[in-house]
Amino acid sequence: MSVRFRMRAGRHIAAVNDVSFDLKAGECLALVGESGCGKSVLASALLGLLPENADTTGTATLDDGLELLGADEQHLARRVRGRRIGLIPQSPAAHLTPVRTVRSQLAETIRELTDTPKAGLAEATEKAAARAHFPPGHLDRHPHELSGGLAQRAATALALVGGAPLLIADEPTTGLDRDLVDSTVDELRRHVDAGHALLIITHDLAAAERIADRVAVMYAGRIAETAEAKAFFTDPGPRHPYAHALLNALPE
Repeated sequence: MSVRFRMRAGRHIAAVNDVSFDLKAGECLALVGESGCGKSVLASALLGLLPENADTTGTATLDDGLELLGADEQHLARRVRGRRIGLIPQSPAAHLTPVRTVRSQLAETIRELTDTPKAGLAEATEKAAARAHFPPGHLDRHPHELSGGLAQRAATALALVGGAPLLIADEPTTGLDRDLVDSTVDELRRHVDAGHALLIITHDLAAAERIADRVAVMYAGRIAETAEAKAFFTDPGPRHPYAHALLNALPE
């Protein structure tokens, strides 16, 4: 897959260049790299969320044969997003509905994506919040009343509802303290161990080491190296110099 953006005066900026990877059910792939290397553009391309000036080429195929890059917006909105591919967005506050409480947004998502009866909706909503360590006392707050970390947890709770076969988590630990990072990563790992696929996009190598089965290092719009997580984080480690530099920056 490649993505480039059309600019003024006929110029183009390449954001993703010939990226290729596979991801199986029950597996976590960590896509790591510094900010601006194309990780989030890749995630947006898979879900059809890029702006109109983006040109995407290549293929992105689900296991049932659905070609994501060729799917129209109506199909993506009704059949793919949330149901077949869940998303924890990089900017959660921008994806939460500003005029509705977290409780109402969770309840609506549960109604749409599960067969939970009306009588069990309140309990299911609180369980969904607890799964993402979102405090029950904040469920009746609106997004603008949440800290960045709470907005992140609300977005995680929403993304986990319905158990989509593929979950894309774009910097899911932003704004969280280390204990919450670990608990969030552990919950996402349980999601994987239940048979779901997870693409986690992160610059937090400690989180990647905790959760990933494989690691792909993205550099300047390309995947510079892919390795089994165990081999990546132990001697002799990655082969690419940039990957080595990332790993050397990881605290002991």
